[in-house]
Amino acid sequence: MSKQSRSKSRIGATRKSNSRADQEILTTDGVVIDINTFTLHTPRKSSRNNSRRIEAKNRSQGQYMAAISSYPLTFGLGPAGTGKTYCATAMAVEAFERREIERIVFTRPAIESGEALGFLPGKVQEKIEPWFATFRGYLSDLLGKGVVDCALKNERIVFEPLAYMRGKTFDDAFVILDEAQNCTRLQLKMFLTRIGERSRVVVNGDLNQSDIARDSGLVDAVDRLRGLRHVHIHEFGCGDIVRSDLVRAIIERYADNTCSEGSYFTY
Repeated sequence: MSKQSRSKSRIGATRKSNSRADQEILTTDGVVIDINTFTLHTPRKSSRNNSRRIEAKNRSQGQYMAAISSYPLTFGLGPAGTGKTYCATAMAVEAFERREIERIVFTRPAIESGEALGFLPGKVQEKIEPWFATFRGYLSDLLGKGVVDCALKNERIVFEPLAYMRGKTFDDAFVILDEAQNCTRLQLKMFLTRIGERSRVVVNGDLNQSDIARDSGLVDAVDRLRGLRHVHIHEFGCGDIVRSDLVRAIIERYADNTCSEGSYFTY
């Protein structure tokens, strides 16, 4: 196969509409890609900049993004710097631009890391801004600040604390729950039972970096849902860190050499 043919085979990946849809995706040129061997996901060019493409930086990111395309519920587990949040946001933007969904919902538990900031002034959206600044930055990079501001105003993009999710249903939405290791068991059960029709949900977290003293609900959810149909659990390792070589080395030291032994997780 020529280099040009191989390149074309990676473009335009869509969900396969047959009995093996949970394991494979089908490209527009008829090439079937198995989710376990998929190495690169290249969505269509952005309407804002025809030269821009969203690409996986390594094999693990490619498998993660393919899973998000194929499963209604995907867990992304792994250390900092593996691109869990950015990849999920990029997939949400792609679905939003293709009008496959009506809105994008970002949520996370409002847990501070190590120290309390105290009372924050302003309205609800102003109070939660510090927790959602990362999402806003990624969205502005992918869509442009003007588009993001307009979508926020029209509630096509929503930043919402996890505490406000009870009683809601996610229909026609792409929902990303970040920092899920800081969710309690009841919180995560409440969130997962919000999933409605025609939605995709991504739950990201680092099982080894929780800011709550009690057992993380993410560990409980992964144990309970592993092997369930329509649920995919993707695990990143230290070797998948793309932020920098220094971050990779730091994570390895804090992980007490578990990365070098082939597994980052200690749960």
